[in-house]
Amino acid sequence: MRPSLLDPLFAALTVLPGTGPKFEKLYRRLFDRGEDMPARVVDLLFHLPTGTIDRRARPMLRDVVPGSIVTVGVTVERHRPPPPNRPRMPYQVYASDETGDMVLTFFHAKRDYLEKLLPVGEHRTVSGSTALYDGMLQMVHPDRVVSDEELHKLPLVEPVYPLTEGLSLNVVRKAAEAALTKIPKLPEWQDEAWLARNDFPAFADALKALHHPAEPTSVLPETPAWSRLAYDEFLAGQLALGLVRQHQKSLPGRGSSGEGILRAKVAKALPYALTPSQGRAVDDIVTDLARPQRMIRLLQGDVGSGKTVVALMAAATVIEAGRQAALMAPTEILAEQHFLNFSKWLQPLDIEVAWLAGKLKGKNRVAALEQIASGTPMVVGTHALFQDEVKFKRLALAIIDEQHRFG
Repeated sequence: MRPSLLDPLFAALTVLPGTGPKFEKLYRRLFDRGEDMPARVVDLLFHLPTGTIDRRARPMLRDVVPGSIVTVGVTVERHRPPPPNRPRMPYQVYASDETGDMVLTFFHAKRDYLEKLLPVGEHRTVSGSTALYDGMLQMVHPDRVVSDEELHKLPLVEPVYPLTEGLSLNVVRKAAEAALTKIPKLPEWQDEAWLARNDFPAFADALKALHHPAEPTSVLPETPAWSRLAYDEFLAGQLALGLVRQHQKSLPGRGSSGEGILRAKVAKALPYALTPSQGRAVDDIVTDLARPQRMIRLLQGDVGSGKTVVALMAAATVIEAGRQAALMAPTEILAEQHFLNFSKWLQPLDIEVAWLAGKLKGKNRVAALEQIASGTPMVVGTHALFQDEVKFKRLALAIIDEQHRFG
């Protein structure tokens, strides 16, 4: 059960002000969540910036380089609305400082709004991208327009987030700002000395540092804040896997053991002897198979190192005990290769091998399903093996080849 302390993080995103059902739907698309999976506060907190906008440059107008993002202090000189019969023309506001002039250009703008935002004769600080048009310095739709009294609220370095159609940077920034207030006071779960040695901030501080970058480089993956969150994620993943493994191993099982007669016959039929490493791997697996606990093992080795032969020996162990073994491969070509190899090794010993893949249709598929249900000792196939219609009679060992390719 999730601790109640974490409930604010897993609350629906609609608890944030200004984030109603319309925006929630867009956030679901942004976070790649399904129709029945609402966007959550924690999804937004971990939707980290990929870059920044640096508004620290404060040049005089004569020093502005067209094409750059700047923050300049100007005095509003006059407004030039579009003619009444040409509403698509831009609304232009002329401004200046003691060194030069600039035009602030707006499209589809409301006159009363702009007259209130940029009153004639008043001093304003504007920030945005600049360009040169007809020899005149221009700023189209400034990102920020603030009065002298509000200047202290202007963030000098702003985060840039991945977006989706319908969500603007300002909307996501405001939502992220609100999400940061929902972080509960959490106990530290990492070793304090280890955190200090790596200069890692606390969990909440790391999120705040990334959503409130102090420098353009503050959002880079190598920063302490990002590294702290990445380490938390990796560690949490490993702990979750460990708990799953522990739970699986604690489930009751049934040992499969024998005298090793079938393994000896298979080994004798091979054109080569097992290597010492292969022998040790087989011994460890056979020992685990005889225990009443469930076995979860990863057999790792280079191409051609003999993993398939070890799998064959493991399968022979449960087959001798009167049970079934199944080998699943990620592609039909690879599964067919395994089927041919296992058939070559086991059929001379009167051990039947069944085959099942997606391409098997009609009567052949029905026959394969009947073979498996009747208890055919060795079954080889693709992911078709774990579909609902497949019924094993007494499956004791499941071998997954190239398991990483199954995701």
